[in-house]
Amino acid sequence: MALLAARHHHEVILISIDHAHDERIREFTFERTRAGTGRGQYYLDFIRHTLKPLVDQRFRTLPDAVNTGIGGSSLGGLISIYAGLLHPEVFGRLMVFSPSLWISPKIYFDAIRFQAAVPMKIYAYGGEKESRYMVPNIQRFNEALARQQYGGNPIDMHLSIDPTGIHQEAHWGREFPKAVEWLFY
Repeated sequence: MALLAARHHHEVILISIDHAHDERIREFTFERTRAGTGRGQYYLDFIRHTLKPLVDQRFRTLPDAVNTGIGGSSLGGLISIYAGLLHPEVFGRLMVFSPSLWISPKIYFDAIRFQAAVPMKIYAYGGEKESRYMVPNIQRFNEALARQQYGGNPIDMHLSIDPTGIHQEAHWGREFPKAVEWLFY
C-alpha cells in the first residue's frame, strides 16, 4: 500500500480477513470438492451482509460492484473467484493469486455459465514453479470465462504469469501493487 500511496494511488480501502486456520479448506470452498464439503457460502454471506455494510456505513466508499473488489491467494483466490461468480452485483473486481482451482473442478463449468451483472475486471496471477498445473488451470479458467454461454457484461481479465513464481507470500506481495493499479486505476 505504501508503494501505491507514493504513486498517488491511495484511495483504496483494504480490509484484511484472517482465515479459519484448520477450517480454511471448508471455509474457502463450495459444495463437494476433492477435500470434502465446503462452507464458503457462509464466509461470503458474512462479507456481504455484515462486513461490507459496516465498512460502507463507517467510511466514504463507492459501494457499487464496479468499485468493490475481493482478492486472495491459493484457497483465498478460489473463494474470490466464487465471490465474483456468485455475487457479481457486489464484487466487480477480483484479484486472484495462485488459485486452488484443482480442488474444485466444477468451477470451469460455473465460469462458462456465468453472466456478469456489471463490467468486471479480473487480475489473475500464477507462478510456473508452483506446479505444472497452476498456469494451465488459470489459462483454462480464463478460456471458460471467454466462452460464456449466456452473454452478460464484458469481463476484462489480465493474466500475469511469473516464470520463477512459487506458491509463496513473497511472490504475491510483489504482484499486489500491479494488480491493484490494474484493477482500480
